[in-house]
Amino acid sequence: METLSDEILMQKVAEGNLDLLKVLFDRHHKHVYHFLYKMSGDSMLSEDLTQDVFYKLIKYRSSYKNGSFVSWLFTIARNNLKSHFTRNQRHHEDLGVLEYTSVENESEGAEDHSQLQHALNQLDVEDRELIILNRFEDIRYEELAEILGSTPGAVKTKVCRVLKKLKKIYLENI
Repeated sequence: METLSDEILMQKVAEGNLDLLKVLFDRHHKHVYHFLYKMSGDSMLSEDLTQDVFYKLIKYRSSYKNGSFVSWLFTIARNNLKSHFTRNQRHHEDLGVLEYTSVENESEGAEDHSQLQHALNQLDVEDRELIILNRFEDIRYEELAEILGSTPGAVKTKVCRVLKKLKKIYLENI
C-alpha cells in the first residue's frame, strides 16, 4: 500500500477502507501541522487543528472526487484554520507578529529562522499562506491553483511577486 498514490488511497478511503487512512496520515500530517503552525504560531492549536483536518477528511470522504489529494487536504486545512479564527472572533490579520521559537535558540540557524519567520509575519495573510504552502510544504503551482481557484501561471506570478516582497522585508530587518 505504501507505493499507491495519494489519490488512489483516498479513493479507497472514500469507498470505506478506513485502514488506509493511516498511510495518508503518516505521509501528510507533518506537512499539515507545519502549515498550520506557520500560519498560527501556536503549536497546541496546530496539533488540534491537524487532528481536526484528518477527522474532517474521514467525515467528508465521500466528497472527494478524484482530484489532487494534496489540494483537497490543504483546502480542508485552510478552511479549518479560517473557521477556528472566525469561531473565536480572531482573524488572521489580528495575529500580529508571531514569536518563532526554536529548540536551538542558541545557534545562528535559529536566529536566521526567527528573522525569516518575522519577515513572513509581516506579509498579508494570503501572501504568507501562499509562500508557506509553496516553499515550505512543496505544494506545486498546479495544486496551489486548484486550492486557490486560479491558474498555475497566475499562482506562479503571485509567488514570484510575494517572494520579492519577502526578500525586501527580510533584508530590511537584518
